[in-house]
Amino acid sequence: MTRRVLVLGGTGEARRLAAALVADGVDVVSSLAGRVADPVLPPGEVRVGGFGGAAGLAAWLEADPVAAVVDATHPFAATMTASAVEACATVGRPLLRLQRPGWTEQSGDDWRWVDSLPEAAEAVAGFGSVFLTTGRQGLAAFAGLTGRCVVRSVDPPAPPLPARTTVVLARGPFTVEEELALMRQHAVEVLVTKDSGASMTAAKLTAARELGLPVVLVRRPRLPSGLAAVATVEEVLAWLGAQPG
Repeated sequence: MTRRVLVLGGTGEARRLAAALVADGVDVVSSLAGRVADPVLPPGEVRVGGFGGAAGLAAWLEADPVAAVVDATHPFAATMTASAVEACATVGRPLLRLQRPGWTEQSGDDWRWVDSLPEAAEAVAGFGSVFLTTGRQGLAAFAGLTGRCVVRSVDPPAPPLPARTTVVLARGPFTVEEELALMRQHAVEVLVTKDSGASMTAAKLTAARELGLPVVLVRRPRLPSGLAAVATVEEVLAWLGAQPG
């Protein structure tokens, strides 16, 4: 197996991958964007902060003897994924995308798909109480909402925010019971989220289904053409095992 790997991380999958590689004796560098003040750190070496775009990542790869790169960033980290594709092509490093599957609609769900946060804001403009779980990045798209909004994020969000906003600072995973209690407490009428596909945050979808609430989901950005992608840590390990050391 490749002896040194760069994992572009910040997700649960990235942490599980780093743990598996460290257990196999692989030298791992996990790169985190640094957007969360107190991130959950993976095993192995960790660097925090951006590279400075594709050119900066390419320069880092030229200076560091990393044999392969795994992009295990969030499904909506499209800029980082694009930079990884360009940088790895520039310096000739193999690249694989690790991306968990999206959520699947179930019987009783009322899901309304949109392509962007501004479209999501338009879709919920007529509701009196909105539960926003899109993360603190991009909340400006909802600043014009006049109804009550509950914003949940790990760190305090920066303005602009909707005028009638209640901020809930919390880190998942959340249980269905916790989500039901929060939605009832704030008389939530609609849930807004991104199709992250994370099991640790899926309870809100179950709670919305049980309460009969509509869910506005933002579709994932498309992956760059030609980028190889897998859905599990095991597939990444198999791919790395086939790479030259």
